[in-house]
Amino acid sequence: MGLARGSAGRWATAGAPGGALRPRLLLPLLPLLLSGWSAEAKRYDPTWQSLDARELPAWFDEAKFGIFIHWGIYSVPAFGSEWFWWYWRQLKMPKYVDFMNANYPPGFTYEEFVQEFKGTFFNANTWAEILQSSGANYIVLTTKHHEGFNLWRSNNSWNWNSVDKGPRRDIVREMEVAIRTKTNMHFGLYYSLFEWFNPLFLKDQRNSFHTRNYPTSKCLPDLYYLVNTYKPEILWADGDGDAPDTYWNSTGFLAWLYNDSPVRDRVVTNDRWGLHSICRHGGFYTCADRYNPGHLLPHKWENCMTIDKQSWGYRRNAQLSDYLTIEEIVEQLVKTVSCGGNFLMNISPTKDGIIPPIYEERLRQIGTWMKVNGESIYATKPWRAQNDTSTPRVWYTSKPKENLVYAIFLQWPSSGVLSLDQPQTTTGLTEVKLLGYEHPLKWTPMSTQGIKVSLPQLTTDKLSCKWGWTLKMKNVK
Repeated sequence: MGLARGSAGRWATAGAPGGALRPRLLLPLLPLLLSGWSAEAKRYDPTWQSLDARELPAWFDEAKFGIFIHWGIYSVPAFGSEWFWWYWRQLKMPKYVDFMNANYPPGFTYEEFVQEFKGTFFNANTWAEILQSSGANYIVLTTKHHEGFNLWRSNNSWNWNSVDKGPRRDIVREMEVAIRTKTNMHFGLYYSLFEWFNPLFLKDQRNSFHTRNYPTSKCLPDLYYLVNTYKPEILWADGDGDAPDTYWNSTGFLAWLYNDSPVRDRVVTNDRWGLHSICRHGGFYTCADRYNPGHLLPHKWENCMTIDKQSWGYRRNAQLSDYLTIEEIVEQLVKTVSCGGNFLMNISPTKDGIIPPIYEERLRQIGTWMKVNGESIYATKPWRAQNDTSTPRVWYTSKPKENLVYAIFLQWPSSGVLSLDQPQTTTGLTEVKLLGYEHPLKWTPMSTQGIKVSLPQLTTDKLSCKWGWTLKMKNVK
């Protein structure tokens, strides 16, 4: 990971009364259906104007919450950052150089770390169970980071992939099977377009990207293979190496992805497809690592962020204070969804393929919270106000079709009364409930506008959840 320049139709059958299919409609369309063609399918040109007009598949906005997984050779030194190789060899940062001098023999190369990347305890089914427990609706697995090591057997990465070296297993395949058979989550893949030290890329770079040896022989074949083989519902590109989208042929590839690929109707893409494309082109915007603007954006976006405040990869030298608390994670989630974004929370396994206990705990904690409050997150829409102006740490979501507004408050008022200045009540019709509590709540209108809600007098141990609570309000404006 790491956002850095220089680094990076469905066909509905016509039914007769009673649900019977009209044979005269089926027969002429049968050859088209067998070929996968849709009468309503829209074709996209290989231009940003055309591609950006594609409607985002609805499932992504409804999902709201996903899990990022960063696992690679950088999990072996597990020191400083997943950018270990670059910081050590290219920038020669003292702390990385000193770490290597103190722990490895002279002349040791980054490639030799693969001997310790065994994934000894990696079990895709175990991962799937832990990930599912979080309440997330999708995952995004790093198939290749900027170091160039593939987690599947790439014919374009001989001897530098997880089947030929290290675990000697197709990690992507095992995860795909586990996620699709053991969970109800959507399966997504991350792919770094460039590689720090790939000779073909470096040669193209020296030629100011007027030659395209690397994308035609490595990057694009990999992308086509990943899509055709594993059929991801999210394709999360990263790292442009300061090369323009024309070098990567991004618009040509995306036109194929949206028009003719096996996932054309449901695949979602991000915005990292070349120099200056971020926050401008693509299916959803990421804009920056750990991006959370705090206000509503006109385009669908995603907050990809780390539980470890300093790294996307696992760090052996991390301190407890380096990890976000569950309270901080809940606040990030709520704030993101209220402002129209999706929340992609990153975890990083060890070289042995274990999800560290601190990550597992956070995943299960957020899952516990979602069991009570998920109604205010999943399949919601931003409301006319994102947060309350009189009471801090209150964020709103809504379900317009059901005439529902949710107020998620992250601090329980000591007075037992929650004052909200945004909701406008409807006399005799407004109803207020606390998710996880069975009885309706009493409320009174404020003098000008807004509402005061009397919360139940419950001791902390009897509250339905911790870290944040949700008022469900019906018939408010």
